[in-house]
Amino acid sequence: MFPIRDHNPSGRVPYVTYGLMAANILIFISYAGMMGDAARYGAFLNNWAMIPAEVLAGQDQHTVLTSMFLHGGLMHLAGNMLFLWIFGDNLEDAFGHIPFLLFYIATGLVADAAHVVSDPDSLVPVVGASGAIAGIMGGYLLLYPKAQVDILFIFVVFFRVFTISAWIVLAIWFGLQIFNGSVTDASGGGVAYWAHAGGFVAGIVFAIPVWLRSGGADFWQRNDGHPPHPEQKIPEKISNIPVVRRQR
Repeated sequence: MFPIRDHNPSGRVPYVTYGLMAANILIFISYAGMMGDAARYGAFLNNWAMIPAEVLAGQDQHTVLTSMFLHGGLMHLAGNMLFLWIFGDNLEDAFGHIPFLLFYIATGLVADAAHVVSDPDSLVPVVGASGAIAGIMGGYLLLYPKAQVDILFIFVVFFRVFTISAWIVLAIWFGLQIFNGSVTDASGGGVAYWAHAGGFVAGIVFAIPVWLRSGGADFWQRNDGHPPHPEQKIPEKISNIPVVRRQR
């Protein structure tokens, strides 16, 4: 079960969101060819991926930033870019272009710090934009808790699209990060669950000033938790995926 789109149109062109997507994709393409060569790929990761034990030792500090633009495979990249595309444009609309970019980087850095704290002796390279994107999801939850999100549910050969409120999607996702981080070892079986959780919480905190400028609790009450503009109606005919409409 994962989100495929929201019904929350943005009021401006999300240049930063598109730029971040392009940067992540182009950077991945630049080194994807060496992933079949263990020696070359290992050297590449040693230079640009974040290794918690080395960062704590004061080495390769630049990797807390560069690791945010690396991915361990095509599906890793595709999943992160999907979430960035769904939720990033609305946060950029609310923050403005440059503040949104700073927000993205800041939440990514907090996510990295959370992972380092959770596994300080690790020598396993960490890559991925997931922490920063988790921050976007946290900010989205604060600003648009009842925005409508389409979820693709797949069970063996059964698949349907359900439309539900963003807070349900994001709360379930966050809960899974906490649960998985608690029941797996520090390395998370290859997934940085505590980085995701840390980025998500940072996103909520860093979005509070924007939420307050919008009216805070009054902003929620005025719109009943929905975006302050009409939500996009997505005709069923534009999608080949069967849609189960929400019951009122």
